[in-house]
Amino acid sequence: MIRKLLTFFTLATALAFSLGQAQAQDGYPNKPIRLIVPFPPGGGTDILSRLIAAKLTEVAKWSVIADNRAGAGGTIGIAEAAHAAPTGYDMVMGQKDDMVVAPWIYKHLSYDPTKSLVAVAHVAYTPVVIVTRADSKFKTLADVVAAARAAPDSITYGSPGNGTTIHLAGEIFKTAANIKMRHVPYKGSNAAMMDVLAGNVDLMVSSVPSAIGQIQAGKLRALAVTSARRSSSLPDVPTVAESGYKGFDVSTWYGLFMPAGTPQPIVTAMNAEVNKLLEMPDVKAAIIAQGAEPQAMTPAQLETLLKEDYVKWKSIVEASGATIE
Repeated sequence: MIRKLLTFFTLATALAFSLGQAQAQDGYPNKPIRLIVPFPPGGGTDILSRLIAAKLTEVAKWSVIADNRAGAGGTIGIAEAAHAAPTGYDMVMGQKDDMVVAPWIYKHLSYDPTKSLVAVAHVAYTPVVIVTRADSKFKTLADVVAAARAAPDSITYGSPGNGTTIHLAGEIFKTAANIKMRHVPYKGSNAAMMDVLAGNVDLMVSSVPSAIGQIQAGKLRALAVTSARRSSSLPDVPTVAESGYKGFDVSTWYGLFMPAGTPQPIVTAMNAEVNKLLEMPDVKAAIIAQGAEPQAMTPAQLETLLKEDYVKWKSIVEASGATIE
């Protein structure tokens, strides 16, 4: 009798869970979805996030609202998403900076990206670009290296913040070129951009989406991109590898994540809608125009990318010596 009751309760629990999952999928969404943007307005993450939010609202008829929660290299926004209720109404635009690099740099994070969040949809990837003001004395990357060797630690470069992939791209380049430059961290790309345009820092290391507008406007000169291949948005800009540093390859990616425990049907539904957007010619063109490369993935593929990069970047961060309390 006890065995029958246990079997009955087990089946009832499984049925209730399945019904709850189905209801979550069928009735989802029935209120606005918050898309947390872990960086300030104006940067690459913000631009892509607002594009996806706007197109989901337009095409899927879902109300998706971008909400900037900047600070600490993107970790504040990621933490907020990680600790949100797993209902499908909070998601975050994560990237290599705050999902892969930050856990090895920040000593006291309240989340584990491989456990606290669930992968939903990959959006795009982008190389990093090294830029200077258009009237700068630096015409090529070789000019920067020569000046840095002639006067070590005299050249400054800005980044969106300590512990970001972009910051580490600068550190990795310094090591590859065997030079010393002084890093100046900012709270987001926009602040760094203003200072390089004003001439307050010599260089800026940036995502392509954050810098491409000023490059195309003729206010910034792009010296090199850090990816293995040239950017389709900046085809005339050489790679760091082409500039004499064979094998140099640093890029970043952007993907949507939800709190761990979010019902799988909701994850599947969101993934399908985002992937549908990434096939639309106008969305593709908008992403490429911002200097990124659209790329759809399944949740499982994004999870694999996250976990592989998470392991890979541990040694890179340790080699750089970067750490933040």
